[in-house]
Parts: sequence; structure tokens; C-alpha cells
Amino acid sequence: MADTDPHLDALAKADPTKLKQFAETLIGDLGDIEVLHSRTGLVMLPMRDTAQGTVFHLGEVLVSEAHIRADAQEGYGLRRGHDLEASMAMALIDLAIKRGIQADICTKFCEAARHTQSAQDDATLRRVEATRVNMETF
Repeated sequence: MADTDPHLDALAKADPTKLKQFAETLIGDLGDIEVLHSRTGLVMLPMRDTAQGTVFHLGEVLVSEAHIRADAQEGYGLRRGHDLEASMAMALIDLAIKRGIQADICTKFCEAARHTQSAQDDATLRRVEATRVNMETF
């Protein structure tokens, strides 16, 4: 698997309402922004077969994508579902980090989102673990 940007990973799964509200605070500082792409579409979802290690396509996923530019820097956002505003908010935060505009605050926002997602994943795994059946006891 390819390495991914940890900030984009966190933003892609962040709460859309909080993401949009935070991105609104950055617009004034970013200056003129050119929108290169703002679109939705279907992408193939690759999965790895754990037994054989081969990659196959599980199916298609609807995504929203935003690609923006200011000066020589570009921001990118890609999220699951049909929410162009959230993908644009993600691109604005990515652009702000790359341009050093409120970068510390943006990084803290990403870290908080990652912490929340980690806690949610942990809670899900705990619920799943509670339903685990040890087949050797039968």
C-alpha cells in the first residue's frame, strides 16, 4: 500500500460539520483561490486478499473531490459520499497547511480529528470483541 498524508487521512474521516466550520475561518487568509476540480464520481475500491495477498476490486464507491490552487500551492480533498462542501473544506485546510497559514491551528484540528477517530475505532473494536465466539469451546 502507498504511504498517505496523515493530515488528509484525518480530514477525510473528520466530522463534516466541524470540518466546514473550521475551513470557513481560513478563507479570508488564503486569498484568491482557483478551483481546479469540484466533482463527484465513482472510484474502484481495491482490497487485498488476506490469504493470497492479491489485490482485487471490491466494488465502486461514490466520492466527492476538490482540487484547488492559490499561487503555486495546491490543496486537495477527497471524501466518501456526495458532500462537495466537505471535500472543498478539506482542500482549504490542506492548502492552508501547505502555505503555512494558521498551520499550527490546522495541525491541531487534524490531530483532534485523528484522536476522535481513534477513540471511535477503539469503541467499535471493543463492541466486536464482546461478540466474539471461541469456536474451540463447542
